[in-house]
Amino acid sequence: MATLSFFVGIIGNIISLLVFVSPIKTFWGVVKKKSTENYKGAPYIITLLSTSLWTFYGIIKPDGLVVSVNGVGAIFQFIYATLFLIYAPKNTKIMMAKLVAILNVGFLGAVIVVALVAIHGNLRITFVGILCAALTIGMYAAPLSAMKRVVETKSVEYMPFLLSFFLFLNGGVWSVYSALVKDFYIGVPNAVGFVLGSAQLILYLKYKNKSASAKTTTAMEEDGSVHRDKDGGDDGDDAGISKNRSLSEGKSLPKPSANRECSLQKIMKTLSLNDYELSCSSWANEAVVENGKPDNP
Repeated sequence: MATLSFFVGIIGNIISLLVFVSPIKTFWGVVKKKSTENYKGAPYIITLLSTSLWTFYGIIKPDGLVVSVNGVGAIFQFIYATLFLIYAPKNTKIMMAKLVAILNVGFLGAVIVVALVAIHGNLRITFVGILCAALTIGMYAAPLSAMKRVVETKSVEYMPFLLSFFLFLNGGVWSVYSALVKDFYIGVPNAVGFVLGSAQLILYLKYKNKSASAKTTTAMEEDGSVHRDKDGGDDGDDAGISKNRSLSEGKSLPKPSANRECSLQKIMKTLSLNDYELSCSSWANEAVVENGKPDNP
């Protein structure tokens, strides 16, 4: 049984490491764009607190597998939280910095001091174990806001698939490990994580195709607008643009005097171009309206 639990624990370590490295792609994009866009910082800050406390739990229990995986996880989460604070908008940065100070400095420090100074024996393990379980449930529940956004927007753009997938695997494997070593504090939160991870994967599969269709439609519309621009656009639009351009050009040119207009009119009458008579009359009338009186012939 001990060998089996060790083997499952090693698998759990590997999967947990995959969970911890899965946001690398997300943060690579954040660094390139120098913006956190619509990503949330709370999950990484909560996970930093959770992995730090689990490391402490593994030390006081002791459990080498718990210490190793959570120690590495705490390092990764610290890097992610730091990058988020660097590239987040100012208001978000201030709010997340306060959260880090409260949770990862104040709360974590208080728990360690109380556990080491005021609590002894099995009660210390119980105290830290309950806190670890609660925080792990919080870690698994943190993406619920992203799940809500997926349902509202019918888009999985801001719910990273790899993170959801590895959280699902992580919850399942550590649930099995907890049953083998009979550790209630590891088992309950990871069972919850397994259920929530399953829900995230279901949402991803449900809205993945809809997101792709929406992107394709948008791309086609943008492509169509480009082609219309290249081809000269709609006839109606062209007519409106040409008309406006003609009007603006006409207004910018000096208006000929009435003498000149009448001379042109006589010439055009000779050529029997009645359409010009209409335009000439309208132009002359426009001159009357603008100048207040017709020019002397």
